[in-house]
Amino acid sequence: MLASMLVLLVANPAAMLSEMIAASTDALKLCIELCAVYAVWLGILELVDASGLGEKLAKLLRPLIKRIFKVEDEQTQRLIAMNVSANMLGIGNAATPLGIKSMQALDDGSGKANFAMIMLIVVNATSIQLLPTTVIGLRAAAGSAHPADIILPTLLATFVTTATGILLVHLIHNIFTKNGKKLAKK
Repeated sequence: MLASMLVLLVANPAAMLSEMIAASTDALKLCIELCAVYAVWLGILELVDASGLGEKLAKLLRPLIKRIFKVEDEQTQRLIAMNVSANMLGIGNAATPLGIKSMQALDDGSGKANFAMIMLIVVNATSIQLLPTTVIGLRAAAGSAHPADIILPTLLATFVTTATGILLVHLIHNIFTKNGKKLAKK
């Protein structure tokens, strides 16, 4: 930014202030448009939450969570399922505190990340998006004729990345577990 301002100052000093004001105006306009889009999506997501769909999705995900994360504690399973379901529904504001609580529940006190903690990070980083509200909001604010057209490609891409991440965590865990057992036997 500083280099751009210096070039503009040398090349066309009169335009520098007007360009800065125009950029500030554009940024403020985008923020207001995004606030409107987020208000609509947050309203929809509030209805999803009030209807209990998030809880139902979490309950549906619990057997899968138990298998993927290899966690036996039901409270921890519930926290992880709520975190994953909030991410799937595009409720990032709810997913973050649930992710932190899940991570605290998974902490074994060793000071090191265990298998389930690593899996939670990977699943959160790659999370399957049923409703990519942020991208839809940005597309709507940018004037896209069909901002929701991103749903199917996003769903496919996030499904592939999540599945790949889960498989890689399990593969690497199995490799290290086997190598650890071999080293312990020697």
